[in-house]
Amino acid sequence: MHASLTLQYVVIGIAVAASAGYVLQSRWPAGVRRMRIACAIPLVRESRPAWVRAVGKWIAPRGVTTAATVAARTETPAPAISGDAWPWRPSLR
Repeated sequence: MHASLTLQYVVIGIAVAASAGYVLQSRWPAGVRRMRIACAIPLVRESRPAWVRAVGKWIAPRGVTTAATVAARTETPAPAISGDAWPWRPSLR
C-alpha cells in the first residue's frame, strides 16, 4: 500500500509540474525564454563535456546553440524611435 501511495504522489507531482510549466510558458514566454537561456549558458561552454553541452543545447531555446550566441541574444538593443513618432508611441516600422 505504501508503494502505491508513493506512486500516486509522484504522478500528481508530475501533473502539477507540467501544469505549472504550461501556465508559465503561456503567460510569460519572454521570462521562460530568459530563464532557459540563463540555465543553458553555463552548460554550453566549450570546456564542458559533450554530454553536458548536449543537455545545454536541449534546454536552450530554438536558435541558441553556443555560449557566445546565448550572450549575444541576451543583450537586447533599445528600440529605435523615428523622428516623426510620438515619444509615448514607438514607430511600427
